[in-house]
Amino acid sequence: RGDYSDVVVRLSNIYSALRDDHAAEENKDGGQQSFLRSTTKYWVRTEDVSKVKYAILKHLPVFLQKTSTGESDSQLTNSVYFDNDQLELYHGRLDKTPGAIAYRLRWYGAGNPKLVFCERKTHRDTWTGEASVKERFTVDESEVKQVLNDKYPIDEKRKEMQSKKGATADEVDDWETLVREMIQVVQVKQLVPTMRTQYMRTAFQIPFDATVRISLDTNLCMISERGYDTLGGAKWFRDPEKPLADNEITRFPHAVLEVKLELGGANAEPPQWVTDLQNSGMLYEVHKFSKFIHGCAALLPEYVRSVPYWVDDASIRDSILRSGGGRILVKQDHDTGVGPGANEVYDHLLPFGNVKEPRLDAKGRTANTSSLVKGVDESPAKGAVATAEQYYADADVTEEEMLNSTLRGCCEDTCAGWMFPFCSGYNDDILTPTSVQKIEPKIFFANERTFLHWLHSGVTLYTIAAGILAFASDANSMTAHWYAMALLPISLGFCLYALHLFLWRSEKIKTRIPGRWDDSRGPLILGTTLCCVLFINFVMKCKEIRKYNNLLGYEL
Repeated sequence: RGDYSDVVVRLSNIYSALRDDHAAEENKDGGQQSFLRSTTKYWVRTEDVSKVKYAILKHLPVFLQKTSTGESDSQLTNSVYFDNDQLELYHGRLDKTPGAIAYRLRWYGAGNPKLVFCERKTHRDTWTGEASVKERFTVDESEVKQVLNDKYPIDEKRKEMQSKKGATADEVDDWETLVREMIQVVQVKQLVPTMRTQYMRTAFQIPFDATVRISLDTNLCMISERGYDTLGGAKWFRDPEKPLADNEITRFPHAVLEVKLELGGANAEPPQWVTDLQNSGMLYEVHKFSKFIHGCAALLPEYVRSVPYWVDDASIRDSILRSGGGRILVKQDHDTGVGPGANEVYDHLLPFGNVKEPRLDAKGRTANTSSLVKGVDESPAKGAVATAEQYYADADVTEEEMLNSTLRGCCEDTCAGWMFPFCSGYNDDILTPTSVQKIEPKIFFANERTFLHWLHSGVTLYTIAAGILAFASDANSMTAHWYAMALLPISLGFCLYALHLFLWRSEKIKTRIPGRWDDSRGPLILGTTLCCVLFINFVMKCKEIRKYNNLLGYEL
């Protein structure tokens, strides 16, 4: 076939035999269990695809595909996404609006589709306790027109499911609800074919074991589905025999790796080999990357009102320009190198930098990768992330050693940097991982409450100090003045610390940079200083009482 598919299949079978893989038992009551589900997407350089495949198949078998020439490690996958003239679904998915949906028709294999999957993906905010879901049902290609025109024979199909397929009443009810909702949304929102994604997908998974599922999409391209007559729903994808114009297709320069984890119980942490792969330097995490969103932004620039942050990445700029999407990109001589709004806020998420500061030779970085300090020597001894060659050589440098050697001295360069995180050079020189911290809306109010609590403490100390200065007697004026003057700078320190910490944490929340957002040293130092002043005042008061009792002829 002119590729390495046979080699990958043979290696997968060998490693599977060595591991003695067995299909896990199908979980009938999975809804009764609590799992931590996560999905993360990465870019993979084309030259690293074979290395990544080999690294994965050592631990997970390849899901083999039957082809006319034998078994293959990958399968052609086509997905036609639907949207309306206003690109309502595109903007909803881009803005992560609660309840935003993606509507697509998917089929597998080369040639014209035979079995079509009608799929709906619904976004839910994780802080609400709900999880995003993907639902689908299958139809024959000849029935797609009926689905799109609200003529699908639901009652007949319902009886067929009960009589021939033996489905339960609940299963049939759920199926009918899904079908009716998906048919209705096409009519209500006037959805039409908008964007098509096409790629070769390689899947890795042990059957019925959802602990770790990985898919790798190569030869990815997006094709515009606008500009032809749908013939009332009879035609819902482009004629593959007709050539495409340059502005009707965009070829993505990287492969896309998707890792799905389902952790729970004793497996609360991901397997070590997954963490090692993330730290190998071959994966570039791209938060919430979407093929549908990227295709619409690149091929329909005149219809979109906003674009995703990753379009400013230096490595995909040329592919967007070749497809005629230059209007969504900033000029070469732009001051910041990124677009306005949120794109400026999330500039640190770009794996390869922007057009002004490109990092085309940067090592892969993920949420689990040790933070890299700009300008340091990238040898293993200096604490840089391991390269692919070092990953396969099983280098002896551990992640903890790399992190310690990389960050040593960058946070404690000054006394202020040791006391207060916002004064440290650490925050200016760190090249952050390409992910964002998950936040809940209440975190903004929590930051404000913390700010007000610190201010309240500072104002209380100031009030006490002012009262002592105003009402101290002349006999004890020296001690009282000393005590009050010691409390005044402490109260001022509380207020300044509250202001700086509030601004520093607000910046963290805005950029959503992963890491600790608390300061464990500032409160300790301020609290210790206050305790010292109170203790000294207590000692001085004890001496005064002793002196007073001695004058009266008593002992304390």
